[in-house]
Amino acid sequence: MPRALTSKAVEALRPDPDRRQEIPDPALVGLYLVVQPSGAKSWALRYRYAGKPKKLTLGRWPLMGLADARAAATDAIEAVEHGNDPSAAKKRTKAARLEAQLSERDKIKTLIDQYAKRHLASLKSGATVKRELERHVVSEWGERDIHDIAKRDVIDLLDGIADSGRVVTANRVRAYLNKFLNWCVERDVIVASPAVGVKPAAKETSRDRVLSDAEVRWFWRACEVEGQPWGTLGKVLLLTGQRLSEVAGMSDAEITGETWHLAATRTKNGRAHDVPLSEAVRGVLAGMERMDGTAGLYHTSTGATPLSGFHKGRGHLAERMVEIAREEVGEPVDIPHWTFHDLRRTAATGMARLGIPVRVTEAVLNHISGTGGGIVGVYQRHDYADEKRNALEAWARFAAETIEGQESNVVRIAEAQIG
Repeated sequence: MPRALTSKAVEALRPDPDRRQEIPDPALVGLYLVVQPSGAKSWALRYRYAGKPKKLTLGRWPLMGLADARAAATDAIEAVEHGNDPSAAKKRTKAARLEAQLSERDKIKTLIDQYAKRHLASLKSGATVKRELERHVVSEWGERDIHDIAKRDVIDLLDGIADSGRVVTANRVRAYLNKFLNWCVERDVIVASPAVGVKPAAKETSRDRVLSDAEVRWFWRACEVEGQPWGTLGKVLLLTGQRLSEVAGMSDAEITGETWHLAATRTKNGRAHDVPLSEAVRGVLAGMERMDGTAGLYHTSTGATPLSGFHKGRGHLAERMVEIAREEVGEPVDIPHWTFHDLRRTAATGMARLGIPVRVTEAVLNHISGTGGGIVGVYQRHDYADEKRNALEAWARFAAETIEGQESNVVRIAEAQIG
């Protein structure tokens, strides 16, 4: 009687370069080890179902060992004895799995993830675009098949964003969505983009919103009431005049002494930027309750990633401002809509009120247009470090007096001939 196969014997079997071999396992009738001329080995079961010979491939050696092969073959034989065809069942399972994979492949969330990896990852603005697509598109369409998205869906999505008071955001999402859908066309995922011909949600008007002195006072007090994370973020935005994404990503690694260094990869214009930290800003940072995390972030709710959900955070502060203004004035106060970016404009305007030269303000803001553009931008290499520090300290003092409701006694920079 032939000896049953052993794992050692299976391992030792050598292929025949001229033919495919089927070696039966005497321990279980119908179980075979298939050895290809290439040396690949696999397990198969031969059986009869409804009077016809059948073959079922079980798995490859050594991923499927001898014991597992015998167990799988035994299960298949029991299925036959109960009137079921294991080979047909395997084909149905494989077909269902393939169908599920194809369905998942064309979902919006899957395609945007691929778009982020294959295209956005190489762009400076890639992280921002990915965040906005996930926030506004994946949240609404994530589980939908891209072939089911019609022009009407695109219009409804953008109208919904615009109707919530975020017209600029709606137009940005339209631009991001257009590029994503065109990428899908290029990769032969869809024949045509459903966003073709979709107009901007509304005409954008250039913003010139600057918070009044009273609004600055209400904003600061709202930040104190709100506390972390939005209150501290708001204070640093107002006092430094830097961009929202830059402040949100502030970390220990970027701060040396009294200077906050932003690498080129962290700024909108791709230029490294040093921001002198005024005494007021250092006080805000020192008073924060830090969250543990290897990233060393200041503004975070996880310890691992920068703060997000800015629209909701701004809403919290705006609500607090209305409450504080009503209490101070004694009646309801209508505070016009403002954004976090308006704090940057407010800081710039405040420095202008102090007589700080425009070139110094632009240096503070890391702004390269206007007086810092053209020939000046090419040949002027002065970093304005001292002037920037003086300007930000003056702005912080001016803001503090505004917050306290006092008439500013800050000496104007121009009058003092500084800078």
